[in-house]
Amino acid sequence: MAHIYIFSPSSAVRDKAAFRRGLQRLKAQGHEVEVDVAALSNHMRFAGDDATRLAAISRAAASGADVALISRGGYGLTRLLPALPYKAIAKAIDGGMQFVGLSDFTAFNQAVFAKTGRITWQGPALGEDFGTVDEPDDIMQACFDDLLLEQGEGTGWQLPKNEAERRVRVKDAPLWGGNLSVLVSLLGTPYFPQIKGGVLFVEDVGEHPYRIERMLTQLMHAGVLTQQKAVIFGQFSNYKLVPAHDKGFKLATVVEWLRSHIKTPVLTGLPMGHVATKVLLPVGAKVDLVTEGRDALMVWGHI
Repeated sequence: MAHIYIFSPSSAVRDKAAFRRGLQRLKAQGHEVEVDVAALSNHMRFAGDDATRLAAISRAAASGADVALISRGGYGLTRLLPALPYKAIAKAIDGGMQFVGLSDFTAFNQAVFAKTGRITWQGPALGEDFGTVDEPDDIMQACFDDLLLEQGEGTGWQLPKNEAERRVRVKDAPLWGGNLSVLVSLLGTPYFPQIKGGVLFVEDVGEHPYRIERMLTQLMHAGVLTQQKAVIFGQFSNYKLVPAHDKGFKLATVVEWLRSHIKTPVLTGLPMGHVATKVLLPVGAKVDLVTEGRDALMVWGHI
């Protein structure tokens, strides 16, 4: 089975029970699980001060593991980006290591691709996905297993009924994106990939649709969205509408507004985000994207 290295590059681990459950589950699956010495460090809201977390990333890169998996997201990586050990990370990836995470880890994924051109993975975190009280989600687990077995070559999902007539054909386009808030925070920096003709996927948690629209507007005004071959909405979860004030304004309103302002195809329903059912996506890989009726298929082949 696989050698999995657990490290904490962002926020401090608060749910120690979920952390322990995640470790136990991965070990029960037969994996060799190595925990970074600073994985449970605590400095203010962070998993250790900046130097501690940078050292943890360096240890992960040097561990020789098959997968470097984050304990959790939160916040903390954007302030580390200038000092990331990019050469060591690239060397580790070239040697077969897969870096996996989501949420705040979007900053790491985008920066590594912008600086090195290497592929990393948007996927699960230890506590959120493997440390659940109930069993981990079947789809998430299957996608993670495929990654470990080097069998994952694509993913598919079902589009909403109102998108059944949208025919999209995209070939050999770089896949990129992740958490929308983190992605927008990188705009105008050296850590924001300069991608034309790509497939951009976005997701977020706890953000009201008007905030989502505001962030998408920034990307649109910056010329990012119109340069893509497709924009895909993942899951936007755990937000609250205010009916008395919103008066019908909702996430679907944002999607339709965006479609009315750009010619780039906009698809929804991708199982990626702060939800139990999520796929793993290779950030930086070339993909083919095809829709047929309500079926959407994205293929990247063997990595």
